[in-house]
Amino acid sequence: MDKTTHSFQAEVKQLLHLVTHSLYSNKEIFLRELISNASDACDKLRFEALDNASFYEDAPNLEVRVLVDKGNRTLTIRDNGIGMSTQEAIDHLGTIAKSGTKEFMGRLSGDQKKDAQLIGQFGVGFYSGYIVADKITVETRRAGLKAEEGVRWVSEGTGDFEVEAITKPTRGTDIILHLREGEDEFLSAWKLRSIIGKYSDHISLPILMQKETWDAEKSEYVLEDTWDTVNRAAALWTRSKGEITQEQYDEFYKQISHDSEGPLAHTHNRVEGRSEYTQLLYIPKKAPYDIWNRDKHGGLKLYVKRVFIMDDAEALLPSYLRFVKGVVDSADLPLNVSREILQESRDVKAIREGCTKRVLSMLEDLANNEDAAKREQYAAFWKEFGQVLKEGVGEDFANRERLAKLLRFASTHDESGEPTVSLADYVSRMKEGQDDIYVIASDSLAAAKNSPQLEIFRKKGIEVLLLTDRVDEWLLSHLYEFEGHSLQSVAKGAVDLGKLQDEEEKKKADEVAEQFKPLVERLQASLKDRAKEVRVTTRLVDSPACLVVGEGEVSGHLARLLKQAGQDAPDVKPVLEINPEHALVKKLDTADRFDDLAQVLFDQALLAEGGQLEDPAAYVRRVNALLLGH
Repeated sequence: MDKTTHSFQAEVKQLLHLVTHSLYSNKEIFLRELISNASDACDKLRFEALDNASFYEDAPNLEVRVLVDKGNRTLTIRDNGIGMSTQEAIDHLGTIAKSGTKEFMGRLSGDQKKDAQLIGQFGVGFYSGYIVADKITVETRRAGLKAEEGVRWVSEGTGDFEVEAITKPTRGTDIILHLREGEDEFLSAWKLRSIIGKYSDHISLPILMQKETWDAEKSEYVLEDTWDTVNRAAALWTRSKGEITQEQYDEFYKQISHDSEGPLAHTHNRVEGRSEYTQLLYIPKKAPYDIWNRDKHGGLKLYVKRVFIMDDAEALLPSYLRFVKGVVDSADLPLNVSREILQESRDVKAIREGCTKRVLSMLEDLANNEDAAKREQYAAFWKEFGQVLKEGVGEDFANRERLAKLLRFASTHDESGEPTVSLADYVSRMKEGQDDIYVIASDSLAAAKNSPQLEIFRKKGIEVLLLTDRVDEWLLSHLYEFEGHSLQSVAKGAVDLGKLQDEEEKKKADEVAEQFKPLVERLQASLKDRAKEVRVTTRLVDSPACLVVGEGEVSGHLARLLKQAGQDAPDVKPVLEINPEHALVKKLDTADRFDDLAQVLFDQALLAEGGQLEDPAAYVRRVNALLLGH
């Protein structure tokens, strides 16, 4: 094949400009990324060779080599992994297939160190080489292809790259970095060894470098023909916990997650019994950028007897724990296990249950710890992942009670508005005679706090939990009670405070309802197209009216969420409840424009609960006319 020139995808051009002009605060991460890619290429070869052992050719021992050429000022990262064909080199090194740079750019904070760490998270670690190189040459051949089907890819990281056929006797990939002026520190074997020890010690393949000896005549170190393994070359999870430092655990997490920070917590266990496996699981501090991307596969790295099988094995954890990172190494699964087999395997179900319980135990340790710092860590976790964890209440019946104890909510008894109140906290301070846990779901914290439906609860000092996440309505449809106390939405059904309302109050309420019966009937007739029912209520103190729905019906809040998601929402007529003590309600009986005032009363109640008016212009006309006394 003659040498051909190709243009980079537009997003790659943007990324390369960023790398070459901005990301200099933590240059050494390029070596971590390139060694990680080389290790992945070896893992992929091992997996593909399960079906075709000839891919090993005459080199069954997988490894990564780091070569220094001080004369030519090049640094080479060489692997004997799967390699690339010509088309794969063009596709993989010229485009960003998945996330795109738009997402990448959107995550940049201006903090160069943190921004540099994002490179690996977006699957574009190869381009980090341009932090220190003004030209990169890639020489590669895919396992199974002939020696003359190798390919050379060359680019200076500007607008295009060149590709040509070469003869490459060995499979795998050489990434040759032509270092920029001023980057000579990366020609120092000591410097490279220290970087590898810091970032890549846990790589399970041997990382080799040539030995150096001091040449007194030349007054410099010279390279020998012998090679040293400069990392432990043992998978971190296979080592005993006692010999692994927290720093090593953290670095391994950063490598598999491409996170710039260490994890919030981790658990490392060897499980024996019906299914034998090792688990190393991490809870991140921050939610990944694609936590809500339904097309993104979450999951753990799966190994079988230390052989890498797949990334993102989603069958190993339920969907609501998709933020968990880590590794599972099974001793029982077959090496040719597929995603389909994973869904049906009894061993996988046992692993899934075991991993789920371990993660929940980690969270319980943080949430219930006597150490205030641990509880603060849980509060930080909840801020990042609380909405995701709530999904588990409906998805994971076996662990519903454990999950319910981990839930946190904002409350009318906490002015901060932060979700810090657990259901156990709420139950511990329920009023004498109170049977139910009262909640309200709304579009925002402000709307929930100021809802007219809370007025009687506030007056009586009864705590109400404020639910403002999009998932909360769904949560309430699955979480009916906690420790024998029903969860009762204050926006559904007639208000019933049970033993919290004395007999005198109940008697007075009945008398008022009878007294206002004619007015209620007039309102019912005037609003017959909009309200299913009109009734007098005791729940209102300062507001003239509010809207509620019947028990088991879709609330206005949920209906709005369904419509925003493009789904059909049932057309539920709400109940209009009126406050007989309010001056506006008292004025209704003698009002000249009764129908207009009735419509305004309904519209105001709709606005107060966060709803939208079907005809805002008509509402404005009615209000203006009433203000002018027309």
